[in-house]
Amino acid sequence: MDEKILLEEEAKLQPKPLSQNAFAAFWQRIWRWWQGVWYGFSEKHVKLSAWIYKIAFFFIFSMSVTVLQYIGFVALPYAFGLELAGTEFVWPHVKLTTIDGNDIYWNILGYNVSRNAAGEVIIGGGLGYFLAYEITVFIAQCINFPLQRNITFRSHGNPWWQAMWYFIGWVLVSLFCNAINGLWIPFAELYLPAAVYNLLVTFVTGGVSMVIFFFIFLIIFPDVDKTERSRAAKLKAAKEKLDAAEKSGNAEEMQKAQAAYEKAALAYDVALENKKVFHSEKAISSARSLAEAKINGYHGMKNKLAKYQTELKEGNADAQKKAELEKNIEETKAAIEKVRGEALEAVASRDEIVPVEQAVIDEVKAARAKRAAA
Repeated sequence: MDEKILLEEEAKLQPKPLSQNAFAAFWQRIWRWWQGVWYGFSEKHVKLSAWIYKIAFFFIFSMSVTVLQYIGFVALPYAFGLELAGTEFVWPHVKLTTIDGNDIYWNILGYNVSRNAAGEVIIGGGLGYFLAYEITVFIAQCINFPLQRNITFRSHGNPWWQAMWYFIGWVLVSLFCNAINGLWIPFAELYLPAAVYNLLVTFVTGGVSMVIFFFIFLIIFPDVDKTERSRAAKLKAAKEKLDAAEKSGNAEEMQKAQAAYEKAALAYDVALENKKVFHSEKAISSARSLAEAKINGYHGMKNKLAKYQTELKEGNADAQKKAELEKNIEETKAAIEKVRGEALEAVASRDEIVPVEQAVIDEVKAARAKRAAA
C-alpha cells in the first residue's frame, strides 16, 4: 500500500486521548471496552438492544432518584423539627386495630405522630415527615422526568404536555402507593428502627412507582414511528371528510372540515419532523460511537501485538513459550488487518452519515422556526 495513503488512514484511526488522571483513564478504558461489546451486540440484535437500552437507563435513573428520596426521608424531617413532627396530619384516618394500647389507623395522606416509650414526640412522623416525603419525591421527579425524556426515551414530543401528564401520573401513583403504605407503615413504626423503616418506605414506594411509571413513560413518550403513522391515518380521514364536505356544497360543513384538515395536517407535520429528528440523532450517535468503538478495538489489538513482540524480543521464553508467542503474533497480525478494515469502514460510514443526518435536523429546525415566525 502507498505510504501516503497508509499515513492518511492511520490519521483517521487515531483514538481520543485518555485522561491524564489515572482514575479517569481507568474508567475510560472500561467505557471503550464496553462500547465495543455493546455495538457489536447492537448490530446483531437491533430491536432487543433498543429495549435493553430503554430498560437499563430507566432502571439506573429510577434507582438514582430512589437513593435521593431515601436521603430526603432521613434528613428533611430533622430540618422541620419536633413542632411539625408533633403536628397530626392524616387522612382519611380509618382505624384498623389497637396494639398494646396504640390505635393503628390507615391513611392515604399524612402520617401519625411518632413517640418514644416515654410518650415524647420524636422525629419520623406527623406533618414534618409528610412534608419531607412529598418534597423529596417531587424533587426526585423533577430530576427523573428530563433524564427519562431526553436520554432513555429520546422523546421529541411537546415537553409541557408530557410534563402535565407526568405530573398527573405522579399524583395518582403517589396516592396509590400511599394507600398501600398506609396498610403496613403504622405497624412498622411500632416495631422497626427509623433507618429500616425509612429504607422500606423508600423501596416499596420506589419499586411500585418504578414499575408503573415505565408503562406511563411508554404512553407519554410514544414511539415516533407509531405516532407518525397514527397522525397520517388521521390526516387521511380529515381529507376524506373535507372532500365529502366540498361535494355537499355546504359552506358551514366545508369550513369545519377545512379547519379540521389544517389541524390534522399540522399534527402530521410535527409528528413527521419528530420522526426525522429522532432517527437522524440516533443515526449520528450510532455512527460516531461505532466508529470510536472500532478505532479503540483496532488500537487494542495493536497494543496486544506489541506486548507479544516485546515478550519475544526479551528472549526469556523457553522453546514452547517462544512457539506460542510466535503463533499469537501471527494470529494477532491477521486479526489486526480485519479490525483495521472494519474501523476504516466505520469511519467512512460516520463521515458520510453525520453531515447528511445533521442536514435533516437543520432542515427541521428551519421549518419550525419559519412556522413559529408566521
